[in-house]
Amino acid sequence: MATTTDGATAAPPPARTDPYALRAEDARPAPETFRGRARQLGPGLVLSAAVVGSGELITTTALGAKAGFALLWLVIISTAVKVWVQMELARWTVLNGKPALEGYRQVGPRLGGLSWINWLWIGMDFAKMFQRGGIIGGTAAACSILLPIHGPALSTPSLTIWALLVTGAAVLILQTGKYPIVERVEVVGITLKTVITFGLALALPFTAFGYGTEQLADGLSFQIPAGTAGIALAMFGITGVGADEMTTYTYWCLEKGYARWTGPDDGTEQRARRAEGWLKVMRLDVGVSWIVCTVCTLSFYVIGASVLHPQGLVPEGNDMITTLSHSYTDVLGPWAEYLFLAGAIAVLFSVTVASSASVPRLWTNTLGMLGVIDWHDLRARTRTIRVLTCCLPPVWMCVFLWVRSPVLMVQIGGIGGGVFLLAVVVAVWRLRHTGVPPRFRANPWLTVALVLSSAAILFLGVYGVLDTLGLLPGD
Repeated sequence: MATTTDGATAAPPPARTDPYALRAEDARPAPETFRGRARQLGPGLVLSAAVVGSGELITTTALGAKAGFALLWLVIISTAVKVWVQMELARWTVLNGKPALEGYRQVGPRLGGLSWINWLWIGMDFAKMFQRGGIIGGTAAACSILLPIHGPALSTPSLTIWALLVTGAAVLILQTGKYPIVERVEVVGITLKTVITFGLALALPFTAFGYGTEQLADGLSFQIPAGTAGIALAMFGITGVGADEMTTYTYWCLEKGYARWTGPDDGTEQRARRAEGWLKVMRLDVGVSWIVCTVCTLSFYVIGASVLHPQGLVPEGNDMITTLSHSYTDVLGPWAEYLFLAGAIAVLFSVTVASSASVPRLWTNTLGMLGVIDWHDLRARTRTIRVLTCCLPPVWMCVFLWVRSPVLMVQIGGIGGGVFLLAVVVAVWRLRHTGVPPRFRANPWLTVALVLSSAAILFLGVYGVLDTLGLLPGD
């Protein structure tokens, strides 16, 4: 043990707290005021930064460019219905101190120690590699247009070098592996995204690309125009809170401390009251995240429908960034290209950082359930997360350099997320009845919201799959 200069014995440094362990000594009461709860927000903002990226900037804007205002209703439903499933899954996590993948494992049947939902997640995550590669590619394309390296903008050398730089920067930022670092980076990113995007959408009615009540009314007619079913399914899977973001959110809730501060379930009234308090904080966190996601998603869609659709401009291939930039330059003038590129880089890079932080945690948890590592060993878990943080983003980058079509890559990931979302709904209802005491599911309004949310997800998910496969009448 170390000694100080005066000969006294120095206290050893405090041991690092394991955010995934529930200990009675870590429990503390939740804040009782709105201001106090607001100070404990964080996981939802990290989630918003991850959500408001590829789906909104790329898929939602592309959908607006292709369908006009006709699918505005689907954007609203996509952002509104899924939040209740997210909230239910997070409630189970806070009460049980376990992340979502361990909850999915409880929903049989099982194969090889994992449930069918865990295996479906693994399959979805391979599809998501295309999406994450597309995000890296979109970031690289924006950087290449802003500052070409070793060739013209969007040339192979320039894209490759920028893809390497973007990937390396994300990995370096996350080398500490600590949640507060992720939270700080993503809060700055989501603030910039919301202000810039919402401001532009509000300014459109005062320009040549203005929209009015007639267009908005057409957008609420509940129709899916011919030829848009595939991209609509991808948008439903990827905009708002997707199945992978719902899953990831439970890990951020644990690392923030909601479950740890609730403490282990000792059956006492004191613990139940703490749980109710921290669940209120979690619901506020989810609500703020939902507002941010909804505002940004609607803004991106309106921009695509109002500016790009009338000109027949649809973002495709590596020209995606150039096409999307018209949403700014055609409204504000040529100078706005730099504003758009700066915003696009901030949007897409923050998603890359969020994915590079979250996906290694989920894979580490999966390896723990498979017996490859000891998930409950803090050192082993931290080491594995750091190794995967270094290894996975370069794999996503290589996928982009192979496919080189960010829009298509993001849509592939969105379809995979839409299919997995159906399985998450099944898991949520199972966990609600096996892991949430009646006291915490007694609110009838939350129950009704969950029922309507689940029904909408199942209907739109099944409809989209059948329509994409050409199995509906009239196809």
